[in-house]
Amino acid sequence: MLKRSELKHLQQQGERILSQHGIAITDAERSNIEVAELGLNEVQKQGLILLTYINTDRYCAKELILLPRQTCPEHKHPPVEGDPGKMETFRCRSGQVYLYVEGESTAAPVARVPAGSEDYYTVFHEIQLGPGEQFTIPPNTLHWFQAGDEGAVVSEFSSTSRDEADIFTDPRVERIPQIVED
Repeated sequence: MLKRSELKHLQQQGERILSQHGIAITDAERSNIEVAELGLNEVQKQGLILLTYINTDRYCAKELILLPRQTCPEHKHPPVEGDPGKMETFRCRSGQVYLYVEGESTAAPVARVPAGSEDYYTVFHEIQLGPGEQFTIPPNTLHWFQAGDEGAVVSEFSSTSRDEADIFTDPRVERIPQIVED
């Protein structure tokens, strides 16, 4: 659950971070900055601030804003109604991003799994992305990611995004946030 005041603060923080990195957005986009609190009540540790520019039945473009060491929990984008699932390319714009996908586990991963959620992180093949580097995640592939110490901005280019169909390893995750007045 997210208090309306916290939502507003995080939206403003996301806007500031984009601006600091030279990413200009319109007033309409500003009002559409989303905070994925995920129902875990620790958005600063596990969550995401995002701005969707476009999401049609063919493609999607977003900015993912991660606070320092913030983690987007492990999940996959499964097939939906004959579609193979979302394929997405992450392009790091600023900061460091530690992306984990299926494959041989990295011996000493850089990211730290959030305390209390260790049972819900199962893939540890590490891809490190710095500014200008990118990686494409195939559909229906388990993955999670975490920002480095300074946070990160990642541009995501993908096939259609169906966030409500995402499957998270952690059964506590609620993809659509609940906002409460304060």
